[in-house]
Amino acid sequence: MIVARDPTALRHYLDPLRAHAERVAFVPTMGNLHAGHLALVTQALETGAKVVVSIFVNPMQFAVDEDLDTYPRTLDADLSALDKIGADVVFTPREADIYPYGSKAHTAIHVPGLGDGLCGKNRPGHFDGVCTVVYKLLELVRPDIAIFGEKDLQQLLIIKKMVRDLGLQIDIQSGATQRAEDGLALSSRNQYLSEEERATAPLLWQTLRDCASQLQADRSADVASVLTPARTALEQAGFEVDYLEPRALADLRLLDRITEDCALFVAARLGKTRLIDNIQIAAT
Repeated sequence: MIVARDPTALRHYLDPLRAHAERVAFVPTMGNLHAGHLALVTQALETGAKVVVSIFVNPMQFAVDEDLDTYPRTLDADLSALDKIGADVVFTPREADIYPYGSKAHTAIHVPGLGDGLCGKNRPGHFDGVCTVVYKLLELVRPDIAIFGEKDLQQLLIIKKMVRDLGLQIDIQSGATQRAEDGLALSSRNQYLSEEERATAPLLWQTLRDCASQLQADRSADVASVLTPARTALEQAGFEVDYLEPRALADLRLLDRITEDCALFVAARLGKTRLIDNIQIAAT
């Protein structure tokens, strides 16, 4: 496995591949890798392409009051895990490689509509930061395939639109959410949870499943009649709920009935930890 620590080293590896028309698959990460990340890398390896993984904690997607400085960084362990499963190259740029004049002075990419609600409402500017760094990484790697996890479903839909709107010839694929045995979606931020909070956290996924089951059983039901008591139950269990909403997969419109393919999205704080999750619901 090759570790490319700057764009020049990355080009040195990738240019010969492009010269021989070899396919490249790409998995961008912020490191502190867990089984969810590794599942995406394994999915990329199964395409038969050469696999590039990036590790870069992107300052542009963090607000001033968020956890940029304390976000877990475990580069040595990450490199060991990626080497073990067979990644071909790991790209570990510095901030100056991505933002030569600093992230605050950098041009931002904004995807309208899809990024305005849900986490976009609660974290202003977050998706501009995500789209900007993803676009820059895609331009550096120039992959044929890029894979993103469905746990961050809003992010996945935004990136698909950005790639489509900007005419990038990249196949954006999704990887299923990986979960702990009790159902909690795997996330680097789960380690912020106290022991008591970790025992409570799986209620988020249980609530999504229960709500989806009720809405599938009666598609004429007003979603508020299902989601309002579910939100109250989460708050009584100790969650501070940012949102619990059904959104159309086509454009993330807020729905009051399940009349098309959609997902229930939830974001909630448990102590100091913000957790997100979703469950998709087919129209029929």
